[in-house]
This record gives sequence, structure tokens and C-alpha cells, in this order.
Amino acid sequence: MPEISQSRLWLLAGAVAATLSLGACSSFSERSRSALTAITPYKVEVVQGNFVSKEQVEQLKPGMSRQQVRELLGTSLLADVFHANRWDYVFTIRRQGVEAQQRRLTLFFNGDVLDRFEGDPMPSEQEFVAAVDARGHAGKVPVLEATEDQLKKFEPAKDKVKDGDADTSAASLPPLPPSYPPLEATR
Repeated sequence: MPEISQSRLWLLAGAVAATLSLGACSSFSERSRSALTAITPYKVEVVQGNFVSKEQVEQLKPGMSRQQVRELLGTSLLADVFHANRWDYVFTIRRQGVEAQQRRLTLFFNGDVLDRFEGDPMPSEQEFVAAVDARGHAGKVPVLEATEDQLKKFEPAKDKVKDGDADTSAASLPPLPPSYPPLEATR
């Protein structure tokens, strides 16, 4: 029997190993495919637009000026150049494992005055926080009122205030300069 060189022997062994591994790949891929479909990639939570609460919608009244509406709801997300008398407030939230939520509120103006508004029913602020809370419960909402005892801690000291005037300790500060140096060096 002719003698086989060592390099050919390694080449033959590599070919046999490759053939065996390719045969094993098909059965491995079928088993691993079911395991990989159970793993889902992380999806970033996407929040877009203006959240408008039920409490804010209840404060809207026909006859309000555009400025009053802007102060109440903020700047609208969509401003259509073809419909200058219409503002659209759109809010969308996309979270992993939860169907995307979209809410819309449309305001119609007659000149500078709010004429009417229509849109989806809006959740209250507390309902919205409960829906967005990743833990599944909003928990106890803190009380946002200060008691009389808590407010007394922040009252100005009586010896510093004189007859309702401003703080007299400001009189001990040095006088302000007549002008300030320029911010940029002159050339």
C-alpha cells in the first residue's frame, strides 16, 4: 500500500470533520431555532408628541385666545400651513409587549379665538402615570400640599424684614458697578 504523506492525511481528516459537522448543523439549527424564537430583542420605548390630560381638556373653553390655549396645552405638534386655524395635538407611545397607544386632540380657531375642539377621550394624569409605570402599578400619589407648620419654616426672619420692606441685609452689600466690562475683547 502506498504511503500517504502527512499533509494529505491532515487534509483528509479535515474533509471528514467538515462533512460530519455539516450534517450535524441541520439538526442543530432545527433545535436551536425554537429556542431563539423565544428570545426577543429589546425595543426602546418611544414617546412622541404632546400628552394632553383629561384635566387640561376640561379647562378648554370656546372663546379662549391662542395664547391662553398655548399656555394650557403647550405648542401643538402639527401646524398645517394649509389650515392655519387648526391645531393638532398628537401623542403616541410605543412599548415592548404593549399595543401602541395614540391619542389626538384637534382645536379649531376662528381668527385668534378658540371656536371648538374634538378628539379622543383623554386619560387623567393619574391614569396615564399608572398606564406608563413599568412596574404595573402607579403606587401612592404623594400629597402636594404643604401644611401650615411646613410653611412656617420658610417665612423670613422678623429681624431681617422691616415694615414689609425688602431684606435689610441687602443694604450691607457693596454697590453695583456703574457699568460692566464687555463680554468680548474689543479689537
